[in-house]
Amino acid sequence: MHKPLDVAYIPMLEYEEAWNSQKSIVQQLDEGEGNERLLLLQHPPTYTIGSQNHPEHLLLSQEQLREQGISLFQIDRGGDITYHGPGQLVGYPLIVLGRDEDLDLHGYLRKLEQVIIDYLADQGVEAGRKEGYTGVWIGDLKIAAIGVKFNRCKRRRGFVTSHGFAFNIASGIQHEGFQGIVPCGIQQYGVTSLEDITGKAFSVELVAKEIVSYFSRHFSYDIRWVDEKEALHR
Repeated sequence: MHKPLDVAYIPMLEYEEAWNSQKSIVQQLDEGEGNERLLLLQHPPTYTIGSQNHPEHLLLSQEQLREQGISLFQIDRGGDITYHGPGQLVGYPLIVLGRDEDLDLHGYLRKLEQVIIDYLADQGVEAGRKEGYTGVWIGDLKIAAIGVKFNRCKRRRGFVTSHGFAFNIASGIQHEGFQGIVPCGIQQYGVTSLEDITGKAFSVELVAKEIVSYFSRHFSYDIRWVDEKEALHR
């Protein structure tokens, strides 16, 4: 019997609400309340700047951001600047690491990457890692970014994870929000999407539902699907 994991797919959620919900859930898990969770969702157009804090990698002015309807947040995950928007599957695992003797923060990042690598393999796409970088790559093109925060527990041993992965699904996403930034601070390489690589159409919701089994395979959870209200506010 594995640990329970509450999973929800949310078609569209404002970034600020998702971030606030993550912080609340992290606190609950630190206090031993509620189940661990995996939030799968899409955001409206949003840029987030991580702890590496390179504002120069944002190529748009505040006026241009307003004109294009793109929100901007300075947040507490690792990494540089990235884009979230429609057509991208964002995953926020909120799980406890280190309650046993297997605390491995580096290994957690590699497992997150492997979830997407394995999913892509079953779609006929050969993906992998790129030395010196995080995320999932197809040659010199990044298809999924990884950026997490390890929240050190105050009331128990270990850490609670927040933030997670951003998996590009829809065709053309690299010509939308990614054009306004230096993605993850990497100038020499580009980004791609599942539809552009395969030439096939994919539903973000279907990919979300399919990828959960890959997540549970690598992280050993029993999946329990819940609705948005229960996932965010319980």
